[in-house]
This record gives sequence, structure tokens and C-alpha cells, in this order.
Amino acid sequence: MKLTVCAAAVLATALGVLLPTMATAAASPEAKALYHSAKEAAKAQYEQARAHCDALAGNPKDVCVAEAKAARVRAEADATAQYKNTLRAYTKARQDIAEADYAVDHSRCEALTGNDKDVCVKQAKATRTAALADARADKKVIEARSNAREDKRIAEYKVAAEKCDALSGTPKEQCVSAAKTRFGY
Repeated sequence: MKLTVCAAAVLATALGVLLPTMATAAASPEAKALYHSAKEAAKAQYEQARAHCDALAGNPKDVCVAEAKAARVRAEADATAQYKNTLRAYTKARQDIAEADYAVDHSRCEALTGNDKDVCVKQAKATRTAALADARADKKVIEARSNAREDKRIAEYKVAAEKCDALSGTPKEQCVSAAKTRFGY
């Protein structure tokens, strides 16, 4: 299953909303157990799919093996990204999935000959390039939004602190304390 443009947009939006809160979450023992069980399940599914591929021969076998590997990469990448819960991990997962999908597409192209094969390979490369570019672009957008939120928070704190300068004594101390609490300083 490939990531469509619509799905990529939804993912980018979801990550934009989730990532600021994700960085603060620590990996719990339950999350670690879930991660390991997901990796084990991916391995078991791969071995089962690979055994099914052994009954085939030629290019269908190559495609079957590539699909089995891609399914494993997808499952493991998703599990790792959810476990690590970082922008970098989600971006790496998308890149790994794009490479695995490319391997499947390229295997399918091997059954073709002549110009059809050349077009198929070019299309596979174009699809991979687009997926990798989308992953990098989404990462940059999310980082930019995070930086913008931080810049806004700092600017709002400076305004609040400046308002406190009009006061003196205990009211000023309370105002500064409230501003620091409100803006996380």
C-alpha cells in the first residue's frame, strides 16, 4: 500500500498536531512491550509470506519476496516510529517504506521487456523520488511550524514581561512569576 498525496497530507497534519506533545512522552514499559511484539509479529508474517513465495518461481517469486520484505519493512518502520515517537523516526519510517515500495515496483518491472520495462523503471524511480521528497518536505514543514510556535511563545513572554515593568514591588514580582508560569520559563 503506497502513501497517496491525500494520505500524506493527512499524515503531515496529524504529525503537526501530535509532534509538539510527543516529544515530552517517555517510552513506557507498555510501549516497549508493544514495540517488541509488533516487531515479532512483522517477523512472523514475513516468514509466513516468504514460505508462500518459495512455491513460486521466476519473476513472480521475486515480486512475492519483495512484497513480503516491503510488508515487513512497513510494519517494523511503523512500530519503530511509534515507539520512538519523534519527527526523525516518522520521517525515517516514511523513507524506509518508500525504498521498500520501490523494490517491489522494480521487481515488477523485471518481468517486462524493451520500452515497457524502461518506462516501468522510470515510473518506479519517479514514485520513490516523490515519496522521499514528500517525507523531507513534511519534516521541514513540521519543524518550521514548531519553530514558529516557539518564536511566538518567546515574543508573547517578552510582551507580558514588558507589561510587568510598569509595576513595582510585590505586584511586579507576581506579574513576572505569572508570566514565567504562563509561558514556561
